[in-house]
Amino acid sequence: MRVLIQLRPSPDLVAAVADPGRAVTTADVADGLPGVELDTGFAPVALPRPVPATGGDPLSLNQPLRFSMAATDASVLVRGTISDDELATRVSLLPGLRPDVVGVFSDPVIETCPTCGGDPPAGTWRDVERLLDGPRMRAEGLDGSDVHVAVVDTGVNLDHLSGKLGRDVRLDAGRSWVPPTVPGTPGEFPVDHGTMCAFDALIGAPAATLLDLPLLRSTRPGGSVMDGLLSDAVAAFAHLRGVLDAQPEESRALVVNNSWGSFSPEWDFPVGHPGNYSDNGAHPFNLMVASLDQAGADILFAAGNCGRDCPDGRCAFPERPITGANSHPRVLSIGGVNVRGERVGYSSQGPGRLAERKPDVCAYTHFAGSGAYGDEPDSGTSAAAPVAAGLVAAVRTRWPASRLSPAQLRALLRRTAEDRSTVGFDYDYGYGIVDPAAILAALGRRARSAA
Repeated sequence: MRVLIQLRPSPDLVAAVADPGRAVTTADVADGLPGVELDTGFAPVALPRPVPATGGDPLSLNQPLRFSMAATDASVLVRGTISDDELATRVSLLPGLRPDVVGVFSDPVIETCPTCGGDPPAGTWRDVERLLDGPRMRAEGLDGSDVHVAVVDTGVNLDHLSGKLGRDVRLDAGRSWVPPTVPGTPGEFPVDHGTMCAFDALIGAPAATLLDLPLLRSTRPGGSVMDGLLSDAVAAFAHLRGVLDAQPEESRALVVNNSWGSFSPEWDFPVGHPGNYSDNGAHPFNLMVASLDQAGADILFAAGNCGRDCPDGRCAFPERPITGANSHPRVLSIGGVNVRGERVGYSSQGPGRLAERKPDVCAYTHFAGSGAYGDEPDSGTSAAAPVAAGLVAAVRTRWPASRLSPAQLRALLRRTAEDRSTVGFDYDYGYGIVDPAAILAALGRRARSAA
């Protein structure tokens, strides 16, 4: 089984790992662990320490937290493999054998969220643009200018996007991130799932600047271009934390789209095990998500395509399929509706595992758009999440995190959503469908009250 191992080496080593200007290898941090085959191709990642703002359990995600990267607080993650025959023994023994071992966590397979079924598209991306109130948003100056939208996926093809949209598309290659094992250049990856997500984000934020993070092209034995390992997502989010920290605090704006998730408990430790990912707020990736949110990023995850009406064939959780970071209390978990406002049958229903009230809201999917798959629609909650991410990026044009925190923006989207079912929250639609006109009205009231 692939695992993430959390270590607390000497403070000088922690500081070196946290310094983007220094190259630290796995051998520098861990000179060998009993029964573990360490992955020397995975660069160690610094993990900040959660500190409750008001006291209490530092691993509870449902309370105010700050995150410390001080060398005496932070820890380091490395990746390795433990034989399935020795898994239980090694996982229990490692923290006792080595005082620097803090914990051993699952490194589950993560996969994109395309859709099942063969239904034709319902409408086009122009219909989605209309439903997102595109002309009015742009008239209000909310077009995504100077906002970075990170597409954490299979890679982006800039030429394809420019050709489909008939205009230049902005991409910041210098702030993008490519896993060390992946050959290629940001913006030049084959047209695939990531290009679809980028296109869909640009519907609502046409002037946004893309960041390309093709983590799902990272290799694993028996894997494909559409899946990867959660450890690479940890490294990607650590990179994004550096991008965010480098932005001026008064204009900080970073939107992170994640149209992927973990579909099967087979790659995870059981629920209740300290190394579990699906239900465990203390898993390093779930802590990394909370840290990035606290620093000012808006993080969106697809709710997944395990809806009861039409579940994806890979769905292996018998119940509550919105798992791990896709159900994190500090992200927007996005379900899917078509342009008629009807929930698509494959959109996963709640409750979530880390936070019960998931999905948060729904956005549009199953429309003719990017052409990434020829005549096939942009579909799944894979498309709904970046559509919502584009709307968030548009808001961030004039409302950076210093004026409207990620938590406040999440509350705004929930409060203004168009209710589609029972009054208030429900597990099919969350709080409802994103409503740009109601968002604009609420922002106007907020601006007037601050004047």
